[in-house]
Amino acid sequence: MTITPGDKLPQAQLLRIGENGPESLSTDSMMQGRVVLFGLPGAFTGTCTNAHMPSFVRTADAFRQKGIDRIICIAVNDPFVIKAWSDATGAENAGIEVLADADGSLTRALGLNFDAPPVGFFGRCKRFAALLRDGTFEVIDIEDNPGNCGISAGESLLEKV
Repeated sequence: MTITPGDKLPQAQLLRIGENGPESLSTDSMMQGRVVLFGLPGAFTGTCTNAHMPSFVRTADAFRQKGIDRIICIAVNDPFVIKAWSDATGAENAGIEVLADADGSLTRALGLNFDAPPVGFFGRCKRFAALLRDGTFEVIDIEDNPGNCGISAGESLLEKV
């Protein structure tokens, strides 16, 4: 079942690269305040790199001006790839936390997993953007096609804050 407004963020463990290598981060840490959460099929892929992430880099300051506490991106990749991609896109400099859902457990719990065998995608995350308040989804916009970035773009979500 796909997540809908009013649902709570599921419990899962995500990964990031810290000072001493990979470290685990629970979704419990995202349960406080107003959080923008967006997900995408994969680091270094065309639409993710050229449209989706840049839309949130452009709007990060505007989200904060509207009271958003954290901006978090998830993708089904390993934490090393996520770190390199975060650096390459300027996400970290914009204050966007990019986290690896390495085993896809959060993506599956959200009901947002999909496969695209011709491009080697298995258990990847559908492209989405959401607003959460204290761990509850207020808004969630999911693209019909992983190559599209319209309703899930930073500018589109910013209009709903």
